[in-house]
Amino acid sequence: MKILVLNGSPAGENSVTLYTVKFIEKHFPEHTFEVLHVGRKIRAFEKDFSPCEEALKNAELILFCYPVYTFLVPAQLHRFIELIKEHGVDVGGKLATQVSTSKHFYDVTAHNFIQENCADLGLNYIKGLSADMDDLLTDEGRKEALDFFRFVVWSAEHRAFEPSRLPKALPKAPEEDAGDLPAAEKTQGGKTVIVADFDPEGNEPLGALIESFRAALPMKSEVVNIREFPFAGGCLGCFNCASTGKCVYKDRFDDYLRNNIQSADALVYAYTIKDHSMGYRFKLYDDRQFCNGHRTVTMGKPVAYLVSGNLDAEPNLRLLMESRSEVGGNFLAGIATTKAEAARAAGVLAYAAKEELRLPKNFYGVGGLKIFRDLIYQMQGLMREDHRFYKKHGFYDFPQKRKGRIVAMYAVGAMMSNKKLSKKVGSKMTEGMVMPYQNALKKH
Repeated sequence: MKILVLNGSPAGENSVTLYTVKFIEKHFPEHTFEVLHVGRKIRAFEKDFSPCEEALKNAELILFCYPVYTFLVPAQLHRFIELIKEHGVDVGGKLATQVSTSKHFYDVTAHNFIQENCADLGLNYIKGLSADMDDLLTDEGRKEALDFFRFVVWSAEHRAFEPSRLPKALPKAPEEDAGDLPAAEKTQGGKTVIVADFDPEGNEPLGALIESFRAALPMKSEVVNIREFPFAGGCLGCFNCASTGKCVYKDRFDDYLRNNIQSADALVYAYTIKDHSMGYRFKLYDDRQFCNGHRTVTMGKPVAYLVSGNLDAEPNLRLLMESRSEVGGNFLAGIATTKAEAARAAGVLAYAAKEELRLPKNFYGVGGLKIFRDLIYQMQGLMREDHRFYKKHGFYDFPQKRKGRIVAMYAVGAMMSNKKLSKKVGSKMTEGMVMPYQNALKKH
């Protein structure tokens, strides 16, 4: 098979993910592997896409290779997918799969994104490999990589492709609300910043959605249009910021982010759906927010989303937005696609900001934070700023120190393993379980 590897890592040849592919290549010499460093050379490919067109046309299997960046693929690979579509390259009927590395922090949303775009392009998708960053250093990890590629070869021979993730019949886009809603007085203190990606002169539906939200919001608000920011480039994954707190780029985005956006009392993100996500430019903004490392510096601040497009057809994108707010410790005031929904989200956001509303994290937030908790603790020597932040906010909740509870559970376990005692206790077990909660009700 002729395999085209689309290396989405900005590290190029020094990509950890690419080494997994190199390992596979070494053990399957009967297949040919060609690598396009799309993450490192995206600016060049924007100017001249012809080498990429030729490589795509010659490939039998397209292998998306990337590290997971902020719930999705790196912005550079996101842009490359846009370029394939913009240039109308016909890859329909070819095979496709993916290899990613991460600490399994929302690798699922990244893989779903690639699979959705493979469906757009008419590619026959084969289940990908989501590896831990360190898997290639272990016997088990190396075996899994080889097993994965054997499965790819078998799937290609037997045409055993994954079913499309796109809805068979797209739901009808919601009707836009008729007329404007009454404006709210700006009686509440504080400021909301709306981070948006839109053409202010283009009469885009997103612009109208933003104005409806601002009119209904009883707080002062400011729109930051990231389309106008002079980004020097996408995140390089160099980890300089994790150690020093500063980005290596000199475009001063890190200062702008901290002083003009993250200093707000509430945050709103506004974009138009493109290629099953927020589009390349917004993804670039997202990736560059890594100048804060793994630090949830806006936790406690409510957020909302204004989304133009048929969100009902994008369950993975909705999952991404909900998960981001949970991991970040932000109360999600709403995801609005119509003027009425925007007005509701404005009211909820203002209430949450005024009352400093914070609710317990659900699985998305608890699970995600535990992954980073373990990662930062192990890499504290490098990620010094992250380590300080995690210590300060009590994220290091291990080992569990509730020794009294542990001893009590041993005693209960021993009692329940005794048939006579277990029978005697019977339904009283649940009565004992709720006793502390009964006491809490009496005291509080």
